[in-house]
Amino acid sequence: MRDHDDVPYIVIERERGGGAGSFLLGALVGAGLALLFAPRTGEETQEELKEQARKLRSAAEERVREAQRQLEERLEDARDGVASRYDEVRDAVRAGRDAAEQARADLEDKLERSKSAYRAGVSAAREAVTAGADEAED
Repeated sequence: MRDHDDVPYIVIERERGGGAGSFLLGALVGAGLALLFAPRTGEETQEELKEQARKLRSAAEERVREAQRQLEERLEDARDGVASRYDEVRDAVRAGRDAAEQARADLEDKLERSKSAYRAGVSAAREAVTAGADEAED
C-alpha cells in the first residue's frame, strides 16, 4: 500500500494587492461595453421583432410553396407512372385477346380440316366397300 508521503500535492500561492485595481478596471471595461451594446428602446425592439416575424413568415411561406411544388411534381410523376403502367397493362390485355382469338381461329381451322379429312376418309371407305361389293357380285 502507498504511503501518504508518496502522494503529490499542489501549492496555490495568492498574491495580495492589485485586487481592487483589477476590479475597477473590469468594471470600467464592462460599463463601456454596456454602453456600446446597450439595448434599443422598446419601440425599436418592437419594430425589430416585427421585421424578424415578417422575415420568418416570408421564409415559412416560401418553404411551404416549395414543398407544395415538390409534392405536385411527385404526384405528377406518380400519375405519369400509373398512366404508363395502365397503358402497358391495357396493351398486354389487348395482345392477349388478339393471341387468344388467333389461337381460336387456328384451332377452328384445324378442327374443320380434321372433320373434312374424316368425312373424306369415311366417304372413301364407303366407296371402297361399295366397289368391293360390286366386284364380288360380278
